[in-house]
Amino acid sequence: MSERFADPPADAWTELAPSEYQGHWATFEEKFGFRAGVSSDAWPAISEPTPSLTFDLSVIPDGPQRGAAYDAINAEALRAFVWALPDSEMIVLDWQHPAYRFRPSRQALTWRAEWEVPVYPDGDYYAFLTEDFSEGTFGHPWEQTLCVIGERLGGTLGSSLGTWLPVTRRDGVAV
Repeated sequence: MSERFADPPADAWTELAPSEYQGHWATFEEKFGFRAGVSSDAWPAISEPTPSLTFDLSVIPDGPQRGAAYDAINAEALRAFVWALPDSEMIVLDWQHPAYRFRPSRQALTWRAEWEVPVYPDGDYYAFLTEDFSEGTFGHPWEQTLCVIGERLGGTLGSSLGTWLPVTRRDGVAV
């Protein structure tokens, strides 16, 4: 009988050096016009690109439903990253916290792997982006949204999230 998973890879997550952290945040701010803000007059926090889909997470009730949604979104994002972006490395930005280089395929091979940063925005801004920043996700904890960026992720992660979460914006335009 074959094993379902390989030995856990040690390098699914690699913390970025401070210079890399600063460079990636500068690129993110320039490309997406990132602006932090906890009030609705500052939302959305990025200029959402074309193509993108932004999902409303505020419809998820507190309690077990939120816990289940948290796990489901992280698991579905990992599936989409591995299937739509095979063998990719991603840059993971966590507002005012360490940033990482993330290898989804290695995370997927790790049984019950911990997430250094979740996709589901549970208290901070989180961005998972390909090296060229053309595909990824951006989670906004105060607006309670998750933006799925790019054609490939829109067709995978966006399609699956769209079966149970309402779309708030498409290509940055309210729907």
